[in-house]
Amino acid sequence: MFLLFYNCLERTNAMLAVNEDRIAEGVSRLGAENAFQVLARARALEAQGKRVVHMEIGEPDFDTPEHIKQAAIDAMHAGHTHYTPSAGIVELRAAVAEYASRFRRITPAWTPENVVVTPGAKPAIWNTLSALLDPGDEFVYFDPAYPAYASAASYLQAKVTAIPLLEERNWRMDMDELERRVSDRTKLLVINSPHNPTGGVLEQEDLERIADLAQRHDFLVLADEIYSRNFYFDREYVSIAALPGMRERTIVVDGFSKAYAMTGWRLGYAIMPEELANVVTLFNNNTFSCVATFVQYAGVAALQGPDAPVKAMNATFRERRDRIVAGLNKISGLSCTLPEGAFYAFPNVTKITRDGRALASFLLNEAGVACTSGSAFGRAGDGYLRFSYAASLEDIDWALSVIAQALPGFKG
Repeated sequence: MFLLFYNCLERTNAMLAVNEDRIAEGVSRLGAENAFQVLARARALEAQGKRVVHMEIGEPDFDTPEHIKQAAIDAMHAGHTHYTPSAGIVELRAAVAEYASRFRRITPAWTPENVVVTPGAKPAIWNTLSALLDPGDEFVYFDPAYPAYASAASYLQAKVTAIPLLEERNWRMDMDELERRVSDRTKLLVINSPHNPTGGVLEQEDLERIADLAQRHDFLVLADEIYSRNFYFDREYVSIAALPGMRERTIVVDGFSKAYAMTGWRLGYAIMPEELANVVTLFNNNTFSCVATFVQYAGVAALQGPDAPVKAMNATFRERRDRIVAGLNKISGLSCTLPEGAFYAFPNVTKITRDGRALASFLLNEAGVACTSGSAFGRAGDGYLRFSYAASLEDIDWALSVIAQALPGFKG
């Protein structure tokens, strides 16, 4: 009994010893993804019996297509349950290179040596930035934006410059402002099109202007194209990597979560010049070793199997987009542009408040609608909310109804 007490006391003392003075200073430079914090609060309300419509997480509500699940099961039964090379199995890297080159019309085509497989797109972003940025390097991105970009760059002690996106340009960059802010000191620019959180899409003329600046000032472009299949135009998707002079200057980040409803599978990839791919693979080796083997075989099946499920999901997203945007624009005090990609509505709420966090909290607690504040994505998101319309039409209609009823009671 005394020995048990002594061991417990030792563990308690060890826990107490890990106080704030022992935490690395760099942790203060890390950001958090607010959507997951909102999800936790929403789940707590559901546990109390309250109905909640989940519009906070960027997660397709569809099931993963059957042929993809079956490929993972078959791979497990075939014994594909062991370590793989840190860059990924050659079958998946070859499938990614072929699919991505064809989809983006890349000439000359990418090869497996250009592809690095990661457990989701976020590690691809972090490991690529880790491979490129030294303290003081100039890193340019846009605001509002997916929080991982600035979090990684700030942690690496880069000099971070944010270019505001403009609602009046349907959430595209002010290219004149970008030209003023980049220079020969710029090392890396991040773009995301279609865009999270606004649903904006860069036009070809925007991409051409960015490509010209990248070549003139000799910087690299990381193109986060995770929503490239969630694209609502009746024309082909344009990647900056396909523009003249940009194949060897672009890192394309993509994955399987959004297009194939595989968020929980944790499978992403980055495509880049071979020399950089070798360095990013080294970071893979030192962090997660490799992605689960049977998950990688599921990725091969996703890219090489029927595309009908992706097209069907996208058609449903388009219908939901039209329903939620029309509904938001009918609610007094709200206005919302029409997203051109991804699956987010980003309404302007400044006629009600500029404190989006307070309004999002009110809507969750009083109306049972979970959404995120635009400010969670950067300063330029103040006065906006983000609603993921990865929800059924029934849930969207219910959410719009209770929002309209609850808003007059907001006292923020």
